[in-house]
Amino acid sequence: MARMPVHPSAVVDATAKVDPSAEIGPFCVVGPEVEIGPGTRLRSQVTVEGPTVIGVENVFQPFSTIGVAPQDLKFHGERSRLEIGDRNEVREFVSIHRGTDAGGLVTSIGSDNLIQAYAHVAHDCVVGSHTILAHGATLGGHVTVEDHAVVGAWCGVHQFCRVGAHCYIGGYSVITQDVMPYSVVVTARDAKAFGVNKTGLERRGFEAEDIRPLHIAVRILTKSGLNVEHALKRIDEEVEQTEHVVRLVEFIRSSQRGIVK
Repeated sequence: MARMPVHPSAVVDATAKVDPSAEIGPFCVVGPEVEIGPGTRLRSQVTVEGPTVIGVENVFQPFSTIGVAPQDLKFHGERSRLEIGDRNEVREFVSIHRGTDAGGLVTSIGSDNLIQAYAHVAHDCVVGSHTILAHGATLGGHVTVEDHAVVGAWCGVHQFCRVGAHCYIGGYSVITQDVMPYSVVVTARDAKAFGVNKTGLERRGFEAEDIRPLHIAVRILTKSGLNVEHALKRIDEEVEQTEHVVRLVEFIRSSQRGIVK
């Protein structure tokens, strides 16, 4: 692959490891202990601080700030890092921060994610792969976002919450508890689950026989009037135990903050 030049106005620390096929655009700043993989492009005015490791064919749009120190008053300069996978699209003014001692000193982003303009990924977050963080979505510290989840525009996700796989969170929602995998959650006054993310699941190749048991399980959890423990018991007794239903139940049983119902 032919070398794409580092723009003359860019500042790249001598200790940074930048693959020859990467592109460092105008007025970018790449600090010490940064590793940038093949085909990754920093378009312009992008700041990357380290320790940060960035994989293959990522694109960072102008004014994104990557791997900077966390906004945590308990952080006192301890060595922490950011890890980013492959083929992520990071749009304008996105901020992604390194980890802290309380979270294992690492923030991690998987692969094939779209992180739209003004989104924020705080310290110690774990974001999986194939997710969308829409315009202005904000993840507090220690948030986990599982694969294929969609977090809508201007959503706020509270610290230590988990966002389950294949779920959809509607715009402007405020999330203070765990969001069940496969569900649709929207805030009116309080966040509420509105059933299964049927459209999203169908787009990802789920068959009717995969979706139907999930629909029954989520309906029991949200519409039966049972508390979570009794609802899970009923799901165990009455709903076909597909791999997706099992995953849903395991997610709920492991919740520390409770789930959005």
